[in-house]
Amino acid sequence: MEIPVYLFTGFLEAGKTKFIQETLEDPRFTDGTSTLLLVCEEGETEYDEKRFPADGVHIAFIENEEDLTEEKIKSLCVTYQAERVLVEYNGMWKNNSFFSAMPKDFVIYQEICFVDSTTFLMYNQNMRAQVVDKFSTAELIVFNRFMDKYGKMEFHKIVRGLSRSANIIYEYMNGEAVQDDIEDPLPFDKEADAFAVQDADYALWYRDFGENLMDYQDKTVTFTCIFLRDDSMPAGYLAAGRPIMTCCVDDIQFSGFVCHFPGGELPAEQSWGKLKAKIDIRFSEVYGQEGPVLECLEVTPCEKPEPEVATFY
Repeated sequence: MEIPVYLFTGFLEAGKTKFIQETLEDPRFTDGTSTLLLVCEEGETEYDEKRFPADGVHIAFIENEEDLTEEKIKSLCVTYQAERVLVEYNGMWKNNSFFSAMPKDFVIYQEICFVDSTTFLMYNQNMRAQVVDKFSTAELIVFNRFMDKYGKMEFHKIVRGLSRSANIIYEYMNGEAVQDDIEDPLPFDKEADAFAVQDADYALWYRDFGENLMDYQDKTVTFTCIFLRDDSMPAGYLAAGRPIMTCCVDDIQFSGFVCHFPGGELPAEQSWGKLKAKIDIRFSEVYGQEGPVLECLEVTPCEKPEPEVATFY
């Protein structure tokens, strides 16, 4: 049987407990379904179990990240005969710790990230890795305690640097909730038959390419890249791409594509160039599956971009 999971992430005192409390008090949600509430973080706000439906909600606490295991979760589900699971997640734990521990019959129905606007910019500056982790998979990001003085655009850009699909809501001190309606066009025209990607936009293009692969079939693209090779590539092929940093120096990795040189003349390995190529989505032994193969049309040697490492922000 499929068990729906509602995952609530965010940092301490960001409003997770209050939202879950109100959700479980709502008769439209609490329809008699046996619900397991996994609490992985205890803040100043406590749950008022008296306001929950009688015998409908069962709370279990997981205090340590190493205790978050598939066996533990399965045991709790059996004990409480859970038909649905809500998770108040610890903001300092990696999301993947929960995803890795999920039983096979668990399905994420919704993932909402709650953020205290009054401390968000400080968190983003000093704890960037945790912000990246939480924003990257969230379906909805709620900025609580929002005030106009913060400026929606600054918050919006940080979110969009990590996720182009997450919905954003700004909730003001008076309880008013405003949907983010800032238009966010791509900085290149992928609708055109041929387009160029500026050096500063490589990371955004790489991510959009991965999320919307078939949008780029038969398009011609021009971008700056470094050419690399490994033993898995047959003759006439190189990798073309750039290093990308998502949140910090430790996660920098080369992110590129298989590039075919029909004429047989290849650029020097580890050289930089302005590549013009036609995109073909097809099976490649390098990928081991279908993926983007760039058919080189022209390469112009150039200096490496500054900065050399591409970012999303």
